[in-house]
Amino acid sequence: MNKKLLLLSILAIALAAVAMSHQNSGYVSNNTDSATDLILKSYSARTFTSEPVSTADLEVILKCGIKAPSAANLQPWKFIVVREPFVMQQMIRNITDNNVVILVCGPEGQANFSVDFDCGLATENMTIAAQSLGLGARIYANPIANINATMRETLQIPEGYRAVMALRVGHIEADVDAETVASPRKSYDEVVTFLK
Repeated sequence: MNKKLLLLSILAIALAAVAMSHQNSGYVSNNTDSATDLILKSYSARTFTSEPVSTADLEVILKCGIKAPSAANLQPWKFIVVREPFVMQQMIRNITDNNVVILVCGPEGQANFSVDFDCGLATENMTIAAQSLGLGARIYANPIANINATMRETLQIPEGYRAVMALRVGHIEADVDAETVASPRKSYDEVVTFLK
């Protein structure tokens, strides 16, 4: 087999693998820019099924969180993965069996706003990753004060860190989408101003 034919064969196999991974992810884009298509169709899931989140999907989601940008590349976050139903129920009351909560933690005692912002960027990366895998995701900020006040030891939050954000991940019904369940967004003209 000549080199040109070998290269074409490898390229065909790679393209087929990419197509299969998109098909198996539960999300297929009709747009050439699938990242923007995914974001424009995203929503915060409220209803989850009890189908377990696979370890492989969870690993991809966490790796996407690690890849988030951060001020001065400090990467201040630590992620705590919670799968124990009783512990998740203490964090989020209406949790569904086999959901996962990823607690995003950042250093304590830093007045620098960028730590919380950076943890937010990591959370958003993981949210988009979960949705790209056909999973539902919802970001929680309300339980954080209670988590820091009463659950530090239970959740094994590292010394010198505090919970900043919680991300719930789980499977959703196949027929649920942003068109039917997403909260309405403000209009483009209402929030965008071009400086003249």
